Order: sequence, then C-alpha cells, then structure tokens
Amino acid sequence: MTTISSMLGYPYIGENREWKRSLEAFWSGNIGEEQLVDDMQKLRLVHLQKQQAAGIDKIAVGDFTFYDRMLDTAVMFGMIPERYDWQGGNVPLSTYFSMARGNDDVVACEMTKWFDTNYHYIVPEFENRKLSLTENKPLNAYREAKELLGIESKPVLIGPYTFLKLSKGYSNNETPAFLLHLLPLYEEILKELSAEGVQWIQIDEPILSTSLNQDEMKTVQEIYKQLKTAAPELKFMLQTYFDSIEWYKETVELPVDGIGFDFVHGLQKNVSNIKTLGFPADKVLGVGIIDGRNIWRANLREKIDLVHTLSSVVPSERMWIQPSCSLQHVPVTTRSEQALEATIKNALSFADEKLHEIRSITASLNGDEEAILAEIEDSVAACQRLSELPERNREDVKTAIHNISTKDSERNLPFTKRKEAQQSAFSLPLLPTTTIGSFPQTPEIRRTRTKWRKGEITNEQYEAFIKENIQSWIDIQEEIGLDVFVHGEFERTDMVEYFGEKLDGFTFTEKAWVVSYGSRCVKPPVIYGDVAFNQPMTVKESVYAQSLTDKPVKGMLTGPVTILNWSFVRNDISLEEVANQLALALRNEVAALESAGIHMIQVDEPALREGLPLKKERWNDYLDWAVNAFRITTAAVKETTQIHTHMCYCDFNDFIDSISALDADVISIETSRSHGELVHAFNEFHYDKGIGLGVYDIHSPRVPTTDEMASIIDKGLEVLSPDQFWVNPDCGLKTRNHEETIASLHNMVSAAVQKREQLQVLQADH
Repeated sequence: MTTISSMLGYPYIGENREWKRSLEAFWSGNIGEEQLVDDMQKLRLVHLQKQQAAGIDKIAVGDFTFYDRMLDTAVMFGMIPERYDWQGGNVPLSTYFSMARGNDDVVACEMTKWFDTNYHYIVPEFENRKLSLTENKPLNAYREAKELLGIESKPVLIGPYTFLKLSKGYSNNETPAFLLHLLPLYEEILKELSAEGVQWIQIDEPILSTSLNQDEMKTVQEIYKQLKTAAPELKFMLQTYFDSIEWYKETVELPVDGIGFDFVHGLQKNVSNIKTLGFPADKVLGVGIIDGRNIWRANLREKIDLVHTLSSVVPSERMWIQPSCSLQHVPVTTRSEQALEATIKNALSFADEKLHEIRSITASLNGDEEAILAEIEDSVAACQRLSELPERNREDVKTAIHNISTKDSERNLPFTKRKEAQQSAFSLPLLPTTTIGSFPQTPEIRRTRTKWRKGEITNEQYEAFIKENIQSWIDIQEEIGLDVFVHGEFERTDMVEYFGEKLDGFTFTEKAWVVSYGSRCVKPPVIYGDVAFNQPMTVKESVYAQSLTDKPVKGMLTGPVTILNWSFVRNDISLEEVANQLALALRNEVAALESAGIHMIQVDEPALREGLPLKKERWNDYLDWAVNAFRITTAAVKETTQIHTHMCYCDFNDFIDSISALDADVISIETSRSHGELVHAFNEFHYDKGIGLGVYDIHSPRVPTTDEMASIIDKGLEVLSPDQFWVNPDCGLKTRNHEETIASLHNMVSAAVQKREQLQVLQADH
C-alpha cells in the first residue's frame, strides 16, 4: 500500500473568472440557460483535468456550484421557502437564483459568513414542511467525471450536522424533528452512490471544529450510526477543517472509514490528540497539511517532517495527504502574476501550486524523495529569502508597537458626554438617514480607472473624473434628502485593496481572485511586510465632497481588523501584532481627516465577527486585541468628532458587549436579510450608543418598498430608543446600479420621515 494524495475541493472561479462572467451574462440576459449550463460544465471539466494531470489520487467532485454549496444542498432537499412558490419537481434556475438574490416580488434568503472565512453562504430556511430529494447532485457529479474523463472521483457532501446547525427556522427542541426530515434524504443519496459503485464519499463536517457540547456530540454519533447502517459498503471520509476537533475520542470512534483533520489551523491540538490518544487502526487519516486558506509556499522539509512524526502513530500507507480545507479560499494559479517582485512571487503558492506541493509530499512518503529533493530545497530557500526581506524587519515599526500604551485606546470623554457635544455640533433630526459609504461603481468608472492605471489618461484627467462623480452624487443625496452624506468612494477599487495600495508592507496581485459571495470576487491584498503609514489616503476626496454641501460628510476608512481578515496575511508573526501595526497606521489617517475639517469618520469593521476563533475559549483573547486595535485607530479624536463603524452578516448576540466596547459613537449593522431578527439581541443587552439597523438588502437587485423598510424600523424601535436610531442600507452600494440605488434610497428616506413624523406626534402628545 502507498500514501494517497487527496483534494477536498478546487476553486470554481476559473483562472480568468470565467465562472463569474458566465453567471453575470446569464443574469443580464446576454446568454440563455443552456449556454450557462454548458459553460459551467466546460469549466468543471477543465478543473478536474488539472487535478488529474497533477497526479492527485482522490479528486473531489460536487464541490462546484452555480452560487453556493449550502444553497445547493437546500435545493437538493426541496428545502425551498414557501414565498418562492415552488410547486415541486425539478427546481428551476429561476427559483435557485431567487433564493440567492431575491426578485421583484420576494426577498432573498439570509446570507452570512462561512465559519471564520470571508466566504458568504446562503442560510437554508426550514419551514417544517415535508422535504424530498429533487436531485442527487453528488451522484451526477460522480457520473460526469467518470463518463467524460475516466476519473474515479470522491463525491463531496455537506454533512447533516453542519447543514442542520447552519440552517434556520427551528428551535433547539425541534432539532429531532428537523433531523427526521433530513436523515432519510441523506440515506437516499448514500444508497444511490453505493449502488453506483462509488468507493469513497467525503462528508464535510466543519461544525465538529467548533465548541459543541456533549449532547450535540451524542447527536452526531447517532447520525453516523444511522447513515453507515444505510450504506455499509460505501466508505465515508469524515472531513473536518478550520481548527482542531472538539471531541477527539468520540469522533475517531464514529462508524466512518477515514477522518480528515486540519494540521495547519488546528495543528498543535490535532497532533497532540493523535500522539496522546492514538488513532484507530481501521481508519484512514486525512492529513490536511497544506494551507487551504493562505497563499504562502510551504516549507516542504517541515511538512514532510511533520508527516513522519504522525507516522509514528499512523502508518503512512493509511494516510491521505491533502490541503487543510477546500482550495476555494485561495486564487487559482501564480502563473498569471507577472508583476510581483521575484522573492515574493517565489514564496507564493496558489491552488495549482498547492496541488504540486501535495503531490510532492506524497511522493516523499512513497520513497521518491530523491526525485523531489531539489523541490524541497527550493521551498526551504524561498521561505528563508522571504523572511530576510528588509520590509519584514523594520525597527521603526517594532519600536512603535512596543510603545503602545493603555492611553492610546481611550477617548477623552465617555459616550454620554460626547453625545451631547455631537448633537450640539450636528443638530441631526430623529432617525437620521445616511448610507454606508460606496455608491455604484459603473462600467464607466471601472473603464476610466483602467485607462488611468495604463497611463492612457493623466492623473489630472482621472482626478477631474472622480470629482465629477463626487459632485453628481452629492447633488443626488441632496435631492433624496439624506441627512449625512458620503463622497461615494469612486476612487476605490476595493475597500481593503485601496488602503493597502497606500500603506507600506503590502503587495498586490493581478489575477489572484477569490469568491466572497455570489459572483462577487475580491482580490485580497498581500501583507508581506511591516505595515506603516506613508501619506494621507482619503483626505482629498472627503474634503472636496464636504466643500459641496452644508450637510456633514463622513470620512470613510476600513478598520484594522477588517483589513487584516480580508487580506492574505504574513504567517511569521501573530495576527495581533499585524492588527496593531494597521491600527497605528490608520490612526494617522484619522488624525489627518480631523485636521482637515472632517468631523464624522466611519471606520468600518464588517469582518470583526468572522475573525472570532471557532473555539469559544479563545474568543476573549481575540476580542480583546481586536477591539483594542479599533480603539487605537479612533481614540485620539476630539469629543465633537463622531466615530461611526459598520458591520454586516454577523450573529451579534455572541459578542454584543464587545461591539459596545469599541466605543464607537454610531454603529450600523445588517438586519434586512435576517428579517429583523437581529434586533432581538438588544432585548438581552442594553446598548446605549447610536445604532443604524440596515433596512434593506443591497445584495439583491430588487427595490424594497417604503412599507417594508418602515416595518424594519418599527421592529428596531421596539428595543431601541428613537434618539439612538439611525436609518441606513445594509451595506455599501458599490454593486448596484444608479436606478436601483436612487429608487431604494428615496423609499428609505420616505420610511424614515414617515416614522420621524409619527414619533414627533407622540412626543408632542406627551
């Protein structure tokens, strides 16, 4: 027997974002459904062929999606909310995309972050209706790979407990009833796979890496007893990732044939468990040894040594060498990167390069180390050269970090005093209206930016173009009747990349795209060195916008923790240290804005929640340094300068006290896709600062009505005081078009004015 190489999932985006382009062409009506389906199959097959050519033994199928795998699973089970008017049978793409994006008549399903990543999934909704298997997607994927490419693949399925825990619409005491609906469908899928002759299925249960209690683990045990009984001939690879597993002994005793662990993000605990508690002799160990979430090249010598350490407990012939998680979280290939500095490029590894790293480690364990010795030595040298770069060893940055004190994170007055000063300074009405920051990035804006970057237009021409757009949208905001304006962020490609381009310690790629949600792809900046402030980054545009209006204009920054979480980050120092470097740099920008006369400054932290460790016992440590980094960024301003922040798609109940500890004067948060459920968090916690509950979903093209938004305002006023309530969209409006944006904001302002007038009548009566 030999060691096996295995893949958990491959990026479905395509080297040149072909997946995105086909989807958006279909949504815009430029191609039909048949063309879309054909495009997607061609892309899938190319990806399978790449893995086949790289020599991967166990290739995953069923990881490709038209939008999201959780959505795929819900649709496969007929778990389609009644509002979409599905009548049974095959689920049309129109219904599938309506659940993801909404349509003219109904809102989309809720969207939230996939564990602690920057990927968003569609939250399945259980309405206690009978479910049925509409299509065996893993079986179809298996047949496609075998019939068209001759690949004996490993179908992938999101596990029942992860699917259950990430769904909504049921209470804890209704969990058994929900499982009674789900498990027969899983059994049906597995039986059909077994009858087809499938050898292995990968069942993804990342939920096992979170802090489950004993009763929850007992439920997992019962689930897998039932599933294995249903398909005893089919081999199960139970796949965990993103951290170490919580219940090691119970997990390795599950009736499965292999278990995959994350030996990158859960390295110490998983290794300790195996060394201390052993590993069953009748199971395969999936060794997730190549980082599926970051882009740095592996030191192959260190990785091979680690596997040899594990082989003292588990013989190498019972190991599968694989990434720590699906490679959907990393870009496709470094081949497309022509502009990167050589030392940095040589230290990078994207999905295609990770395939070869996995194959090389596998070859070493199979006795072929001599053949890959040069590759091992090259990887060691590449990592060493990166560590020696001057940009990674700046004494000025190290000194600044060392000198941070408690005073650096404290405002000069408590919130109650600041609130009085700010109300006097701004004289805002009840339920003030604003937006989150960005306005539509039209094709014209993107084309003009591209021309500027290519040198086809001058800096002066580009700046004049940006000013025209700022002035246009200041005029639009005046006409709509908003109370607090933004400049629109037309100069920014991305809310993180823009700042990275202007700070020291960052580098940038040309085509290193990853999916964030739907067809929305981002190209995260790379933090490879010490971060430091260089020069003001946002002052010019903010000051120009403020010169055009008497209304306050917010300065717009991305916060240190979001820049951290939405970048590919160096892995040689702690995340806390990188966050503090970012905080000190952004503190200079906040000071520059305030000095230039901008007295509302929004420092967005939409990624604060996603950085929470999967283990609850590590939450306090993370929140302490994350909150402190935000406060270092914002604390030096005067009491009359109002600090705003924004967060989205979070389970705020988990850490609302930490949100308060940010000490921001106003926070805006998402509520529309969760249909106002988020406001219940404030029944448990008295929040005393300003808060804007997002009243409509900017990720959907539909224009919400005034009544819909007024209803969400009413829900908020059940638990919040009118004098702390702001009205705003869920998020920035960059991805929407002019017509949708203007119509939606008109309705939003109408809803706010309607409720404001009602409140004023009530106050007058009292």
